[in-house]
Formats: sequence, C-alpha cells, structure tokens
Amino acid sequence: MHAMQYEITLPADYDMGVIRDRVAARGHLLDDFPGLGLKAYLMRERGAGSPVNQYAPLYLWSAPAGMNTFLWGPGFEGIVDDFGRPQVQHWTGLAYHEGPSASAPARTAVRRRQRIPSGVLPGPVVEEALAKTRRLAALDGVVCAALAVDPRHWELLYATLWEHDFPKAVGDRYQVLHLSQPERAALRQGRHW
Repeated sequence: MHAMQYEITLPADYDMGVIRDRVAARGHLLDDFPGLGLKAYLMRERGAGSPVNQYAPLYLWSAPAGMNTFLWGPGFEGIVDDFGRPQVQHWTGLAYHEGPSASAPARTAVRRRQRIPSGVLPGPVVEEALAKTRRLAALDGVVCAALAVDPRHWELLYATLWEHDFPKAVGDRYQVLHLSQPERAALRQGRHW
C-alpha cells in the first residue's frame, strides 16, 4: 500500500461550492480505477473548524502502477490545469484496518502527521504507532484506518475515515465528499510486513 495526498489551499473567500460541484461531477471517474484501493475526496472550510479552505484528496494505492498511471495521466493533469501543480506527498504503507463501520458511507476523515524525532530509533516508534492504529480502527464509527511512513522526512501518517461527523481522533478533520474504492478489498489488512 502507498498513501498519497496533495493539498490545494484556496483563498479565504473562495466559494467551496465549486469544489463540491467538481467532486459531484468528476468523483465517479475513479470509481473503477485500476490499482486504487481508495480515494477520499476531502475538503475542509475556513471557519468550520479549519484555519483554511482546502481541497486535499487522500489516496491509498493497492498497487504502485495505479499511482503512476494516475500521476502521469489525464486524472492528475486535470488538477494541474485547474489549480497548478501541487506538491504530492506520499508515504509507504505500514498497516491498514477495516473498522466496525466498514460498510457505512464515510462522512469525516481525520489525518494526523507525526514526526519521528531524530536521535530516536524508529522501530519502537513504529511499533507504538501500529498499536495506536489498531486501537483507533476498533472504535465505534470507524470505516477504516491506515498508517504509513515517509522515511525521507521520518514522518508518520495516520488516516482514519469515520461514518459520523464527531470522530474520537486527534488531527486535521475533513469532510468526505465522495469515496472511490475500486480495490479497497485488495488493501492488505493488518501490518504490512
């Protein structure tokens, strides 16, 4: 599994209805995309618990070929044409879990990024993060939870999808506008080694 996200921060007075309309018109285009475990079309609005207006889709790829096909093809070109080329963040998958509400529609996402301090052995930090992710995935209302790492910057990524608007998780909260999940079943459950 590979996790990927880009953040498009928009002006404070931006009409976020434009993003909602964009996702309503185009979101279904990735509903059968090969190699895509899931894509959560995420948005947060300034003043609604967020300091910024932002469109920040999150991808969990079941196969790297799918990620490459997307990035070098017309899907990502549409983003670049409309918003400019964003920085694409990516992480190597460490774990994935379906939650108790796996069959429910995802309404909210929580993303938390955590630095692994320099001078600290990363193994024990990752073991603790794996245990946290397992516990988080077992909470009522969780659709799914993923843990990934960027070993270049030594950063962990916790991503959790929830069926309700008031998740019991710490991090940046997003509204899920649409969920494409063509190969969600191919995302390996549990630890990824």
